[in-house]
Parts: sequence; C-alpha cells; structure tokens
Amino acid sequence: MPLNVDSVGLVFPGQGAQSVGMGRWLVDSHATAKRVYDVAREVLGYDLLGLCLNGPSDQLDATEFSQPALFVCSMAAAEVWKEQQPDLVPRVKAAAGLSLGEYSAICYAGGLGFEDGLKLVQKRGQAMQLAADVVSSGMASVIGIDLDSLTNLCNHLRAEGEVLQPANILCPGNIAVSGHLTAIERLIQAAPAAGASKVIPLAVAGAFHTSLMQPAAQSLASALAAVPIRDLTIPVYSNVDASVHLSGSEFTHLLSKQLVSPVRWEDSVRKMIDDGVEAFVEIGTGRVLRGTIKRVNRKLPLEGFGDGEDT
Repeated sequence: MPLNVDSVGLVFPGQGAQSVGMGRWLVDSHATAKRVYDVAREVLGYDLLGLCLNGPSDQLDATEFSQPALFVCSMAAAEVWKEQQPDLVPRVKAAAGLSLGEYSAICYAGGLGFEDGLKLVQKRGQAMQLAADVVSSGMASVIGIDLDSLTNLCNHLRAEGEVLQPANILCPGNIAVSGHLTAIERLIQAAPAAGASKVIPLAVAGAFHTSLMQPAAQSLASALAAVPIRDLTIPVYSNVDASVHLSGSEFTHLLSKQLVSPVRWEDSVRKMIDDGVEAFVEIGTGRVLRGTIKRVNRKLPLEGFGDGEDT
C-alpha cells in the first residue's frame, strides 16, 4: 500500500531481531542485496550470509555475530528499498535505530560508509561480548508496569554494589531491565506483585546500556575516534537523549555513551511524531519496532521492508 504522506521516518532494528533465515528474501530476489553481503564477507573475513541463512542459531545469537548480521541485513534492505521506492526517498525526513540500529540510521543518513560502519559494529559487538564475559549479568523484559514504578522497584531490589535499572524504554508497558543476574532473578520474582503482567528473561550476553558496559564504551570510543563520522543529510534521533542530531562529531560521542545509557526509544518515537513524521518504515528484519510504535500511536501508517512478506 503506497504511503501518501509528505514525511516518512525510517527505523532500524537492534539486537534481538535476528533469526536464522534473515536476509533470504533480499538476496534471493535482489542482486543489490547480494552485493552488500559480498562486501560484508570481505570486511569481516567470514561468511556472514551463510550464518544468517543457515545458522546455527546459537552462533547467530551471540553478540559478536548478531550485531554485524543485523547491520548488514538492514543496510542491504535499505539499498533495495531505495531502488524500489524512489518516490519515497525524498520524503524521508528522519531516521532512528534501536541501540545497534542507530548505526544503520547514521549510515543511511550519510554519516558513515558501509564498510566503516560495519567495522565499527563488529568492534562494538566484540567489545560488548568481552565486557559481558567479565560479570554475571543479563536483561529481562518487564511487561505491564510504568517506568516510575519499575524504577522504584529496581531501587528497592538492588543490593549494595549491584546494578539493576531500566535499560530499554521501548513503549508504554514494555521496558527492558539490565543488571547483575542475582538482581534480575529477584526482579523476576517480585515484579508480578508490583503490577507487571509478565517478566521475560532475554537471551543476551549481559547488562547492556548500564555502567557494566563501561569497558566496552571505552574500547568503542577509541574505535570511533579513528573513524570520523560525517555530518548527516537527514536528522537522526539519538537513543541517549531522544533528540535530533546532524553533527557527525556529536554522534562520535553519543555512540560510546549509548552503551552505558538507557535507550530512550519511546521518547524518540514521540519526538519524531511531534516533529512531523507521518508514517514509519521499519527497514531490516523483524517487526519489533512497528509493535513499539503502534503502542505509542495506533493511527500512523506502518510498513516493513526486508523480509518479503512484510512489504
């Protein structure tokens, strides 16, 4: 269905959207996408497309592999989308990405070339995996409780020296919490009595977007310093402050800060709508972001591009 709007916002998924088979429709149907994966193989030094198509799932789910996989899938989808929807490209007025997806948004907006973006994403995934290996930590999705109540609950449950805090503020009633595993386990037990309808442990390596990722943030900051980000051609909304940024140098700082800061996704979506975005297209695999946007505003048109059946 054509989007009859003047202002389109592109959104790019983050870690957790990956699944075995991702990218199959893109490479089977479009030579442009296959070329993107061919370049990725040269940059990474391994067969990323084979891993995406055939697994094994435990390897694809590992942080150091899932992050490049999602980035490449999103960028391949973006190239094909631009070919198939040339009338919509001039109407893209904003972009954002969930955590890892922010790199895809920045690349789409001209801040990074594909190869530089992929190298940074690879280093990001490796650094986050190393930081996660140091301490027993994780994440859980808490459904049906508001942010203030959840923050108070985390403060109550957190023991001295522990980390336990909202980390991905996705949409009303859906917030992911990061922290030490001992604290996460207490949260899983206590959250229903505090009003949560469901608590789901997440299959991630560690407590992303907290101070436990500080070693990864330092490592990433060094990598970012070596790869200048150009000023952007369209506004990108940062996870850190839910605000528009066009300066490449600002994103050099924000991308490292992002690893130790809560992801303000709900605020970013609301700000994009307030700033005039009339429809959203989720570029890449999965439909997680459309679900979050629908919880913020059910009236806006939503489309997906990357999995074939979602177009």
